[in-house]
Amino acid sequence: MNAFVLAAGFGTRLQPLTDTTPKPLVPVLNVPSICYTLFLLREAGFRRAVINIHHHLDTIRRFFDLHDFGSLEIVLSEEKTILGTGGGLKKCEHLLDGEEFLLINSDIISDINLSALVAHHRRSGRGGTLVLHETPMATQIGQVGVNDGLVLDFRNMRGTGLLSQFIYTGTAMLNPEIFRYLRDEFSSIVDTGFTGLIDHEGLGFFEHRGLWQDIGTLQSFYRTNLEDNLRILQLEPRMRRLIGMGPHMVSVLASISPDARVQRSVVGDHCTIGAGAIVEHSVLMPGTAVPPGTTIRNSIAGQGWIVPI
Repeated sequence: MNAFVLAAGFGTRLQPLTDTTPKPLVPVLNVPSICYTLFLLREAGFRRAVINIHHHLDTIRRFFDLHDFGSLEIVLSEEKTILGTGGGLKKCEHLLDGEEFLLINSDIISDINLSALVAHHRRSGRGGTLVLHETPMATQIGQVGVNDGLVLDFRNMRGTGLLSQFIYTGTAMLNPEIFRYLRDEFSSIVDTGFTGLIDHEGLGFFEHRGLWQDIGTLQSFYRTNLEDNLRILQLEPRMRRLIGMGPHMVSVLASISPDARVQRSVVGDHCTIGAGAIVEHSVLMPGTAVPPGTTIRNSIAGQGWIVPI
């Protein structure tokens, strides 16, 4: 079975992290964020992941040249002009073999049971099945309107008046009929494909009650690494077995002075922390240098920059 992974975005809300690092490779607990998605695909037995890329695409190409995901074939779709979630998928129609496929974002950290999703979708007989997650943050993130097992609206943009505590997780099983409603140019899959399925094929949903985090903003990236990380860290043995890497707080490639103090922090590859330095409740991006005697607290830090949270 094929999957389409959305990975072409600019990650503007994650700047300065994404000034030099593509959003799919921004590390969460020292693992590139896209690898959490690829782990789920590998664990569920998907055979191919088609990934659209645009921002820092050469960096992403080098990453996949260096990393092997075993039985999961990686196919990169380069967008010279960014096409959005709808246009990017439409461009790859020929790569998805005219069969049902999974659509999934590259910037979510979750333990969604994709095998159960596939089985649920096939039983439904509908054109698509969205994975929804209940959260008190639905009003801020974007409420999905549901009724009688069907998705009928997003943020009330169709004027149904349907509101819920469900959000769309960026994960869906879709039948090839969705391509009838997509456009070749820049477009949103919600406005084109999902709306078309609602009107003609039926759009169902599958509720996920486990781990789900996105890293779309600096605040959510920080929380995912430091405040909501226990369930992510528990994925380590499964991930390491299948993709050769797993979440961890402090990289073995970091150099930390014995006179430094590091507490409740994530320290990335090739970071250096000098004598007498203090790092507390912070995320150090790969290559960050903390000079001797420096204090970094409640922040995200990179090479030459610090963002307090």
